[in-house]
Amino acid sequence: MTKKTKSSKWKKILLWGCLILVIGAIGLWMYLNSITYNPTQQAELAFQSDSQVKVTEVKGGFKFETEMGNIKEPNIIFYPGGLVEPESYSPFARELAKLGHRTYIADMPLNLAIFGQNKADSFLKEYPDESFVIGGHSLGGSFAARYAAEHTEELEGVFFLASYADETGSLIDTDLSVLQITGTSDGVLNREVWESSKTNLPAHTSYVSVEGGNHGQFGSYGKQKGDNDPAIDEEEQRQEVVNAIEEWITEINSQR
Repeated sequence: MTKKTKSSKWKKILLWGCLILVIGAIGLWMYLNSITYNPTQQAELAFQSDSQVKVTEVKGGFKFETEMGNIKEPNIIFYPGGLVEPESYSPFARELAKLGHRTYIADMPLNLAIFGQNKADSFLKEYPDESFVIGGHSLGGSFAARYAAEHTEELEGVFFLASYADETGSLIDTDLSVLQITGTSDGVLNREVWESSKTNLPAHTSYVSVEGGNHGQFGSYGKQKGDNDPAIDEEEQRQEVVNAIEEWITEINSQR
């Protein structure tokens, strides 16, 4: 076999290899897209700017700001749940913004926080002299904790919605304020893992249980596979969550 023939053979192998990788990547994208949860009509409406809240696309995600008064610190960074489109949390972000808190929703690659742990970087850089808290729903909460564990000096606290901190995101040795919110009708959260993960949180962690709340209603994307039916409606669950976060933030501010 001549050198020219060998070269041609390897070129064909390389070409086929690249083609297989491209087809595989497209197939993976199509599969993930097919199982991703989309925002409800209510969430799509909440994603629009109006006289109360301004919604802006920024580097790394979306920003919600009040149009009715001054911004109140801390700003809030939110990481969405796995395979949930960020717009699904717009009603939640809008309510926080109406209370005065500049709120960011991260836009994760493939809607998976595992690929976007450092999305908060760009939000922090936008207002470097202001205070921030970070949190997330489900998978997003775990990766928000991982980010917080590596950026303790830049954050005031971490909140979890149906989520927990794993060993990599352990906050046990930090001074960060921590809030844990769960729903009693959640059929997705692994309660055993959630319970055991408490060892990764500081003793001063605050725990809030939303009676009748399920997993999917921490966002607005319909019922999630494996979840239980909620005993309360989405608006009621969201309001309880927002109230708990606001009380937590008030406590953080009082301790400054």
